[in-house]
Amino acid sequence: MKHKLVHSGLVIASFCIAGLLPLQAQAAQCSLSSVAGNWSYTYNGTVYVPDAALIAAVGHYRQDVKGNVTGSQTHTLGGQTEVENITATATVNGDCTGSASISVYSGGTLLRTTTVNSAYDSNGNHVRMIFTSLTLPGGTALPVVATLDGSRVSAQN
Repeated sequence: MKHKLVHSGLVIASFCIAGLLPLQAQAAQCSLSSVAGNWSYTYNGTVYVPDAALIAAVGHYRQDVKGNVTGSQTHTLGGQTEVENITATATVNGDCTGSASISVYSGGTLLRTTTVNSAYDSNGNHVRMIFTSLTLPGGTALPVVATLDGSRVSAQN
């Protein structure tokens, strides 16, 4: 009798696990087209120029199905605020991770380039990013510790 109960329990457990496998596979399928749309975000952190200075921004961008990004942000560095334009090229992997190379401009002048690594969740409607580099136009790399939190406002039509 015990043997039959154990066997039945193992069979039921196997079916339950097998039933969950497709859900896990579906949960982690992202692409450039699945995260395309209009986004809003905030970021904050510290950049070392050469001393530590706080940075923060609030902004929005549009990402198309090819990974092209355009937008604008209000950015502050050590308390000095300015409005900036951004362009970027993004990648998205099937496991909902990705990266982007971002160029930041003011009045048409390149101020800096930044790279980020990203992780999408909430069915591609939320993104978290961490800055992996910040480089000035002359090639000077500045250490940076900053994270971004973004939400999709609307999907691309």
